[in-house]
Amino acid sequence: MVLPPAAQGALPRASRSARRLTMAAAAVALAAALVHLWPAVPAPGNTAAGAQLVNAVATVGMVGDVVSQVGGGCVAVSTLMGPGIDPHVYRASARDARDLQAADVIFYAGLSLEGQLSEVLERLAARRPTVAVSESAIPQDRLVRTDDQYGVDPHVWMDASLWALTVDVVRDALASLAPDCAEALAERAEAYRAELEALHRWILDSVATVPAGRRLLVTAHDAFTYYGLAYGLEVHGIQGISTEAEAGLADIRAVTDLVVERQVPAIFVESSINPRNIEAVRAAVRARGTDVAIGGELFSDALGAAGTWQGTYIGMLVHNTSTIVDALGGNVLPLPAALGDWAARFQVPLPVEPAGEER
Repeated sequence: MVLPPAAQGALPRASRSARRLTMAAAAVALAAALVHLWPAVPAPGNTAAGAQLVNAVATVGMVGDVVSQVGGGCVAVSTLMGPGIDPHVYRASARDARDLQAADVIFYAGLSLEGQLSEVLERLAARRPTVAVSESAIPQDRLVRTDDQYGVDPHVWMDASLWALTVDVVRDALASLAPDCAEALAERAEAYRAELEALHRWILDSVATVPAGRRLLVTAHDAFTYYGLAYGLEVHGIQGISTEAEAGLADIRAVTDLVVERQVPAIFVESSINPRNIEAVRAAVRARGTDVAIGGELFSDALGAAGTWQGTYIGMLVHNTSTIVDALGGNVLPLPAALGDWAARFQVPLPVEPAGEER
């Protein structure tokens, strides 16, 4: 069963008023300081044929990977937040300011994912081509609404069919800066969309092998609602959608009750979140005379290490799905042939269906 969006993450939360005021004040000060560094120069209009690459800066790895996959040899991409970095509480550095100042175009997720950095990026839009990829690509009626200060869940990349909508936004932004690359960008965008569509179907089929009574995903924070809605899992996180507020004892107790009552076989830590809350739930479950496994580490707000298969967007969801399905008692299916080239390039340790064979 998939909970309706309003019911996802409905565990009690500690008061956030003081933290909101502090973070808001910090965001205003940061925006003023960083924007002051920018010269008021016109944004570059295009790239001369073959003369130079478009210099693109992305905030998070999921966005950066789309830019890299679509841009190919027409773009040089750098990412501000690397593996294990939590974008909800990220604070820009002087180096970030220099990187952003040198960019021809800036790509970010938006929907408040980047926390206080979002205000800086919005102000920079007047001085540099700046694209809020998720906000631009995802239709309003497909966003999950929340009752917190943000009003919407930003973790849209957890649904591969949704994230595929960002491909054309990135293609168009790059083509406007490098018109001589437009044809190549269109071809790469079409190929990448096909890979994401195959990935989406593979996740659906793999999750469907999990016994119905075990399709319950418990994680450190509410980053997997879109994943649950798209692929048929009931999702619960200990913390809220943003990690700015700490989980309280009531949150730990509520998740412990859920795990014990529903006999959840495994719960999951996240690469960018301290594992202490998941470990606290496991300890509380054990104190009640039962046990729950740590099913593995999931990538939620950041990709894996650069140069590895988990360091790509496709790899993020392949890793997460393999980890979840295996821990909950399902069968991880062979990857579709459409992902064969990707799997070979990164030496992914999973079988791949032969070309031309459909599941």
